[in-house]
Amino acid sequence: MAELSNFQKQFLANSGQVQVFTQKEFDEALTLAKAEIMTVAIETTKQAIFIEREECAKIAEQMEKETFDAVGDPRVTKFESKIAEAIRNRIPAQRQ
Repeated sequence: MAELSNFQKQFLANSGQVQVFTQKEFDEALTLAKAEIMTVAIETTKQAIFIEREECAKIAEQMEKETFDAVGDPRVTKFESKIAEAIRNRIPAQRQ
């Protein structure tokens, strides 16, 4: 695609209807926008994984309580307690 001449740019810019960008300016803005979108997507995915991991740990804790209520042996429930903590600490840097 050919670049617009200075006259064409000035004419279009002064008409108040069109904002003109060069292909290079457009490509740079597009690259920046893509990077921002990817950053948000990555952070959102990390947060979703963290939430899911926390919910899995809660399930393990609930099972621990139900097992203790049924069996009454703390040795059995100790294992389930460790499972919940292991789930939460799988990636410790995410626990902030």
